[in-house]
Amino acid sequence: MTAVATIPLPNLPATNTTAPAGLTSDAAAECLRKDGPNAMPDTSVHPFRNALAKFWAPVPWLLEASIVLQVVLHKHVEASVIGGLLVFNAALAYFQEGRAQATLTALKSRLALNASVRRDGAWKTIPATELVCGDLLKLSLGGVVAADVRLLDGSVLLDQSMLTGESLPTEAGAGVATFAGALVRRGEATAQVTATGGRTKFGRTAELVQTAHVVSSQQKAVLRIVRNLAIFNGVVILLMGAYAFHHSLSWSEIIPLLLTAVLAAIPVALPATFTLATALGARTLAKVGVLPTRLSAVDEAATIDVLCSDKTGTLTRNELSVTNVMPMPGFDESHVLGMAALASSDGGQDSVDDAIRGASAHKPASDLPKRNTFLPFDPARKTSEATATGAKGDVQRIVKGAFTAVSTLAAQSPAAEGMANDLEKQGFRVLAVAAGAPSSLQLIGFIALSDPPREDSSSLISELKTLGVRTVMVTGDAPATAAIVARAVGLQGATCPQGSMPSNVKPQDFSVFASVLPEGKYDLVKAFQKNGHTVGMCGDGANDAPALRQAQIGIAVSTATDVAKSAAGVVLTEPGLGGIVAAVKEGRITFQRILSYTLRSTTGKISQILLLAIGLLMTGHAVLTPTLMVILMITGDFLAMSLTTDRVRPSEAPNSWQISKITIAGVILGTCALVFYTIILTIGKFKLRLDLDALRTLSIVAIVFGSQAVTYAIRERRHFWGLRPTFWLMGSSILDVLIISTLAVRGVVMTALPISVIACELGAAMIFWLILSSIKIPIFARLNIS
Repeated sequence: MTAVATIPLPNLPATNTTAPAGLTSDAAAECLRKDGPNAMPDTSVHPFRNALAKFWAPVPWLLEASIVLQVVLHKHVEASVIGGLLVFNAALAYFQEGRAQATLTALKSRLALNASVRRDGAWKTIPATELVCGDLLKLSLGGVVAADVRLLDGSVLLDQSMLTGESLPTEAGAGVATFAGALVRRGEATAQVTATGGRTKFGRTAELVQTAHVVSSQQKAVLRIVRNLAIFNGVVILLMGAYAFHHSLSWSEIIPLLLTAVLAAIPVALPATFTLATALGARTLAKVGVLPTRLSAVDEAATIDVLCSDKTGTLTRNELSVTNVMPMPGFDESHVLGMAALASSDGGQDSVDDAIRGASAHKPASDLPKRNTFLPFDPARKTSEATATGAKGDVQRIVKGAFTAVSTLAAQSPAAEGMANDLEKQGFRVLAVAAGAPSSLQLIGFIALSDPPREDSSSLISELKTLGVRTVMVTGDAPATAAIVARAVGLQGATCPQGSMPSNVKPQDFSVFASVLPEGKYDLVKAFQKNGHTVGMCGDGANDAPALRQAQIGIAVSTATDVAKSAAGVVLTEPGLGGIVAAVKEGRITFQRILSYTLRSTTGKISQILLLAIGLLMTGHAVLTPTLMVILMITGDFLAMSLTTDRVRPSEAPNSWQISKITIAGVILGTCALVFYTIILTIGKFKLRLDLDALRTLSIVAIVFGSQAVTYAIRERRHFWGLRPTFWLMGSSILDVLIISTLAVRGVVMTALPISVIACELGAAMIFWLILSSIKIPIFARLNIS
């Protein structure tokens, strides 16, 4: 470890001189009015600049190139239509990104940091944004330093790597300065605030709760499918170009043909669909108290098959209370509680210390020594301790913690071990208290705390099991206590023996992992992942952060420290497993919606590009034009985004993207759609003897109607008909059909067709839907797509 250099501090205003009681509320309010909130100024990109950026990306480039080609060919109407699509695509991306960012901003506001400050002579918890210069701030294990401060007393181990790049944690004591954003890894201290908001040393880099959107594994998988399709479509485009050139088509025909083929291969709305689906999922979860810290966490929740659950506050009520005090001979209950209270944090957020101090206040002891120093609870040592001075001036050391840890520091007592075992077998959380001269501690008693199981834990664990997620308990409590709680909540299985974690341990081997240190949780997650499992990890402490980051989805429970929240993908605001079950279900719903759109997009891109090829062979010309393809994009890709609101059944098992199987399904379904389009085109050419322009109208109407048939056929994987479509899906379908029918009948940007022909195409599409709904059942079953 390296030492922290003492850094010169700014002179504080005279009004901020802090008395032992801290600032008064009035003085703090005046400082807040003058200096402003402890928050960073808005440095987001200007909306106009952000809007312009939507025209600078691969998809807009293709559209912009198409506009230039149409202008070169003197087709100004077509260029205007494509220009309209370009603006529409940019506007959709801009507003959808804005909505997603607004959702994350709202979630972030609910994850705002709190701070423990001394105001009006009492410790209280306030939002970190209300801190002002001169405030007395409590720094404790697992917390984030919410402003630039100077330590007044105590000792802490600080992690400033996110600020300075220094990889080693640093020890800090009285007189040392530290900065907003540092993480407290160990210890406890009181500090005075020296700078807030934009005046802090590291400014924006001190922001801890990261809500930036990252690309999830599911999105990467689907994008790989699109890449594969792009390669396939590219080959078809080259073959069509070679065929057209070989048959001496003019460049005025070849260029629109290739342009149409390129437009047919563009998955225009795919990125916006991902964002929309996950943003809707995040918004739904927020309503039930589940806050994703990034959008990708929504669909990643669908993939977990093992949940490592914390005990306290997740499986239990997190209502710790002192149930029993067993003093050793020569001591009484009030003395044991009083000495334990001296070794407990005052003004922190430790529920165990709060329970002990509360119990001590109800049974005060009259002869307690005066505390001099305090060393807060350390998960590695499993103890907290204090030094105190008695009435006769003698120095005493007081240690409170797990019996296994305290017993190694105090004189051995066979009776004490039996008392501890008896309490643990009753399901209590047992703390031992030892006191005496620093070199000769004596065990003075035990404190038993109870935290009853939640009433809904058993049913929720059972529900997770039906969803294919195995739940295991991971706790630092003693094995006997953990096993009793496990049985009470329906976790039937063995308890992992204490000691080093087996490297090849599997979730099915044990249901309970007790006496696990924070670093042991990280090893456990890695072991499960090594055996091919997708892991969700619950955590609440600063030292849980590595395990939360290692897991595919880290879940910070409602009582989690700021450090744990920063490492998690999901933060629960309510205790219990209910939020986790909701996250799994909503993640799987989001997965199904994205899968539906992906299958539809894959089917459409394959069938459209192949229809161009068959049309070229059948007529010697392109059966679609760039303008018609743009209309297809608007009425197809964009309106189909309504699938992100569709009613779907959550997957019965953890999801995974099986790229090859989804691609195969898309090829088969695309081939079925191609057969439908080819039949329509054949009837139009040889039966109705339509000219080329009329065949183009016939083709685009067939594609629109056929795409709707595909949409309603694939939205349910294993049944002929699924849940009732949402209003948005039905409305978009009706609008799609009305738009193309009106354009075709009235002859707008295409050759008019009789309404009877349009009606026959619609009837044929309904028959195609019935056939495809039957074909898809064995296809999806064979490929195990559900």
